[in-house]
Order: sequence, then structure tokens, then C-alpha cells
Amino acid sequence: MQLEIRNLSKTYSNGVHALKDVTLTIPQGMFGLLGPNGAGKSSLMRTIATLQEADSGSITLTDVGGADLNVLTQKDATRRLLGYLPQEFGVYPRVTAEAMLDHIATLKGIANGRERKELVSGLLQKVNLHTVRKKNLGTFSGGMKQRFGIAQALIGNPRLIIVDEPTAGLDPAERNRFHNLLAEIGENTVVILSTHIVEDVTNLCSDMAIICLGEVVAQGNPNDLVADLHGKVWQKFVEKTEIDTYRAMHRVISTQLKGGKTRLHAYSDGPIPGFDAVTPDLEDVYFAKITERMEVTTV
Repeated sequence: MQLEIRNLSKTYSNGVHALKDVTLTIPQGMFGLLGPNGAGKSSLMRTIATLQEADSGSITLTDVGGADLNVLTQKDATRRLLGYLPQEFGVYPRVTAEAMLDHIATLKGIANGRERKELVSGLLQKVNLHTVRKKNLGTFSGGMKQRFGIAQALIGNPRLIIVDEPTAGLDPAERNRFHNLLAEIGENTVVILSTHIVEDVTNLCSDMAIICLGEVVAQGNPNDLVADLHGKVWQKFVEKTEIDTYRAMHRVISTQLKGGKTRLHAYSDGPIPGFDAVTPDLEDVYFAKITERMEVTTV
């Protein structure tokens, strides 16, 4: 099973061109969608989740019970197969986790009370919230709320799961628990992880895409994308006051303050005098693709 997105475009009434001819193939498993804030990630997620219309293009979930599903026109059928954790996931603070999950299960069409009770209990155990099932959601930490969000997204055994910026604001321990949970879910499902945190994609995803200004600027296996950058990333430590000078001379893709000095990473097909070769990582891929797209826009 996989999700096929072809030539998808969306322009809002205020003139913002959020998606520009987006084409992606998203296979079963964990798929990372990287991009800066405002890149179009949430617009794409909302369109896939049938929460907004596209101006043009198609989205097809292939091999669903031996047939293809048109996500844009077969919205009800898509929603029955969909689990969605949006970036802003609100909860009723005075309702217990158990009661809220039971209510959501009812809304998703699970009418049998005994079946619903077993489902709710199993999901709360799966996300490690069973011991606090009687506590109000308003008392939950950020990580606990995110785990509850995953529990509600899993109701109905979805074939397609979308999680939008799920680890933003979580502490390292909560992020690690969340990563383990997502990795387990992704074994038998199409899971789209939309984020601006490169480490999340590095840890979880075997396939990914980078989106910037509404356009896909890269797609592939993270290791392959990193390999394509070998021998093209160069490093130098400079004073903060020198950054603009180096930017004018070279294609600087990122800067980071380390030990009182600024570390520059620059992109070049060949050696840069005064710079040292550095082994690239996925963060270098991300910044190289984003800065390239930004430079094209400003030319």
C-alpha cells in the first residue's frame, strides 16, 4: 500500500500559494516530511486528511482492499481509514483520558460498549497512559497529551496515519518514547511524519521529502541524500562579525555558535581555501536544499 500525490496545488484566498505542483510517492512505513515553518507541510497534511480542498491535482491511496481510493473525492471512505494528529491538538481539560477516548471511539462508529471499553483500555496501555486513565486531560504534560493524541489517531485500525509536528516542545525523554511508539506503528501502516526537526526523520524514517515554499525540493532515502553530499560540504570557524563577508564569497548553508566562535558550513563541488572537509549529515542536506530554493526565489 502507498499514497500517490500528483501535481497537487493550493492557493488560499489571501493569495498565499501554499502548494505548488507537489508530486510525492509515500510507501508503507515511516515517511518524513521536512520543511521550515510556512513551507506548506501543514497545508499538505490538511489536504490529505480531507480537511481542505485542493485547487488541482490528485491523491490516491493504492491497494486498499484490492482497489484504489481517491482521497480528494472519496472523503468519507478516506476518513474511515485515517488517523490524524494535528499540530494543534486540543483536549477538554476537565474530561478524563478514558472518557474522552471512549467518546471519540463512539464518534468513529464503534457502537458496542464492551468492544469500545476493550479498545480504549488497549490503546491507553499501548501509549503508556493506562495508569492515569482516570485523570483529567488538563493535568497531562505535553508528552502525555501527544501520546493521548496518538491513541485517538489509532482508533479504528487506520491504514494511513498523519502526525504533524508531533515532538515540538517535548523534552528528550518524551521525544524518545514518542519515537519508539511511532516506529512500532509504522511497521504495518503508511505513517507521514511532518516536522521541522531533522533528528526526528534521521531516527525514524527510511524515506523522506523536503518541502520549501510549497514545492518538493528533494525526496529519497535519507542515507542516499546524505551520500550525494559527500565531498561538497566544507567547514570553517570564524568570528561572528565575519559571517556576512563569507556569505558574500561562498554558498554558506548554515551557521552555528560553538565555543564562542561561529561554525560555517558551506557548499561547494570542490575545496574552499581555508575551509576543512566535513562529513555531511541530514541536517546539511536539509539546509543545502532549503538555501538553494531560497536563492532561486530571491534571484
